[in-house]
Amino acid sequence: MLKRIYIAGAVLVLLSGCGNAGEKGESSGQTGSNKTSSQADSQIVEIATGEGFATRLQEALITASQGSTIVMPAGTYQFVDGLSLDITGVTLRGAGQDKTFLDFSGQIGAGEGLLVTSADVVLEDFTIYDTAGDGIKSKGADGIIYRDVTVEWRGEPDTSNGAYGVYPVESKNVLIERVTVRGASDAGIYVGQSSNIIVRNSLAEYNVAGIEIENSSYADVYGNTTRHNTGGVLVFDLPNLPIMGGHSTRIYDNDIYDNNTRNFAPPGNIVATVPSGTGIIIMANENVHIFGNRFANNRTVQIVIGAYQEKFDDDNYNPLPRNIVVRDNSYAGGGDDPQGLMAMFAKGFGGTLPPIVWDGVTAWDGGEAFDVNLSVSEPETVGFLNLGLGSYPVNPLKIKPNTTRPKATAKPEPEKIILAQDK
Repeated sequence: MLKRIYIAGAVLVLLSGCGNAGEKGESSGQTGSNKTSSQADSQIVEIATGEGFATRLQEALITASQGSTIVMPAGTYQFVDGLSLDITGVTLRGAGQDKTFLDFSGQIGAGEGLLVTSADVVLEDFTIYDTAGDGIKSKGADGIIYRDVTVEWRGEPDTSNGAYGVYPVESKNVLIERVTVRGASDAGIYVGQSSNIIVRNSLAEYNVAGIEIENSSYADVYGNTTRHNTGGVLVFDLPNLPIMGGHSTRIYDNDIYDNNTRNFAPPGNIVATVPSGTGIIIMANENVHIFGNRFANNRTVQIVIGAYQEKFDDDNYNPLPRNIVVRDNSYAGGGDDPQGLMAMFAKGFGGTLPPIVWDGVTAWDGGEAFDVNLSVSEPETVGFLNLGLGSYPVNPLKIKPNTTRPKATAKPEPEKIILAQDK
């Protein structure tokens, strides 16, 4: 039986069309009745517009049955508190990114706009504005879809903006598609400590990092546009986190250009060190393949590959990038106005940097040198620079920059990510 439930006032009002025993039918001021479907039992919960919308929406998220669809109509709705969902198998759907707007500009506290802690959830067809904290966060979710969703902090980029736009963490089977994020003070689209990930056909602009894959494994990032961020795409692995050893990421068929926005991350954040004008940064990750992308006019560098730079006390952490493949990309402009520390290195090369830069670090804190196996398969006309740092901490007397591409054997490309919810 397909039950259509309308929310009007502070309670759920069941419109009895099939006359189940013990049910009372009450008028909600809207028309509608239960309908029978050949599909399995499910509920469609339509949130009534008008005063109290935020309360009614949160009640629907709390009381939803497994498999429910909660529908938000077109309109702009104000929120002072964040929303939360902890029911498996729920779809939260608006009328469209350009029709349903959840405005958190008056939010009290620093929490998320929406926190999801359940599995098999679909979030689609709405926009979130100006949350005090992260836009949408999902934690510990197995099977989460962000689809046709926008998260935006309006106005100029600002340190006070929320850190992350869409933020799945400690999750599995993550699909992010046709998502737009603007203005995040850390990363627009961020996936952390997760596995089996697809980020595709999305737009990230005017964030510090456009797309970031951190301490995660088996990720496909393709068909996206990252522009006007500080850095376009970041793939990091960091120490002292519950999940480490990020590996097996493919970054392909993306447009990565004009990522020249000033870095507005709060001081102390790891992304606060990202130079404005960076296309892709790979740091301390393994088996990352970068191919078939289109880079243009990233003023510092198109691609930079490097080791984690700070001191750490985690014996299980490897700070070096390993088995990185760069091939068959196109490059235009860029490297003509390096920022931050990269500007210092550029001075020795006429003030500019080539499209691909590697820090040349192969050892850490006096340890033995390690073969990072960096494979660059681009035409010789695509410039490459090894900064020749050698090891961290850096000994300035031993820095030996050169333009020789390292000898390497390209590791086989990771297999295509296939998600159950994407079939």
